[in-house]
Amino acid sequence: MSENRTQPTETSVASYLAQVAPPRRREDAQVLEALFREVTGWNPVMWGPSIVGYGRYHYRYESGREGDFLATGFAPRKANMVVYIMPGYTDFGHILKDLGPHRIGKSCLYLTALSKVDLGALKRLIRAGLDDLATRWPVQPS
Repeated sequence: MSENRTQPTETSVASYLAQVAPPRRREDAQVLEALFREVTGWNPVMWGPSIVGYGRYHYRYESGREGDFLATGFAPRKANMVVYIMPGYTDFGHILKDLGPHRIGKSCLYLTALSKVDLGALKRLIRAGLDDLATRWPVQPS
């Protein structure tokens, strides 16, 4: 079986964040970096060229596919800030209702402007995602 394309790298998170454009997205990314560090207690690691990840877990599906992936993190994309909550958002509606404007995918939360988001709700969401993930697979610090 093939490996995940997204793997941890040696790239400096600080260097990556310093290059994020536009400036508003860079500022939001720096706020998220501090917020994730506070919630997780872990140092960030770059996963691939653009995901700032915290922690990791090893998964093994019934199909036999297995691998390692970040436990939580974010990516400052041009159109949206993307927050990764593994394994998804199925049971977090009670937190999402307090978050502010957002869209969700399976494990992706899309935020257009951090200034419109309730950061307390985002902290609760990150913690809930990590706690939920830990019931499925062991989570390790980064």
